[in-house]
Amino acid sequence: MTGFRLLRAGDQFWRRSNMMGVLNTDLGRQLEAGKLGSRLWRIEPGQASTRHRHKTTEELYVLLEGKGKLRVGDELLVLDPMDTVLVDPETVRQPFNDTDEDQLWLIVGAPTEHADTTTMDEELIAWMYPDGPKVLPPELT
Repeated sequence: MTGFRLLRAGDQFWRRSNMMGVLNTDLGRQLEAGKLGSRLWRIEPGQASTRHRHKTTEELYVLLEGKGKLRVGDELLVLDPMDTVLVDPETVRQPFNDTDEDQLWLIVGAPTEHADTTTMDEELIAWMYPDGPKVLPPELT
């Protein structure tokens, strides 16, 4: 290694998330980052990411494109491109799209923590996803 890793836009692997079907690319994993996670999420109209929290991961949400909404705890934030929100690990959060245009989010978190629901026990899933892993916000129901 030469002190850095490069992932070209055309080489990024995009897929739909298992729970909410949101198109995303795991930049941190593709770059083999050891201490932070980083994803781009393209949230289409009518979609939401999971409503969740973490045990140790602090997350930075940057809205790159579109008009964004992010519920953090009981507060609803309306964001413009380049607005940035830092969310403490145990605070419940959920970005969602109730507009007619796509949103593009950069979400960076550290330290990384295991979040694969196929290998998590039921108690951790219930804590991490307090309303279940596939719940839409009221604005989309």
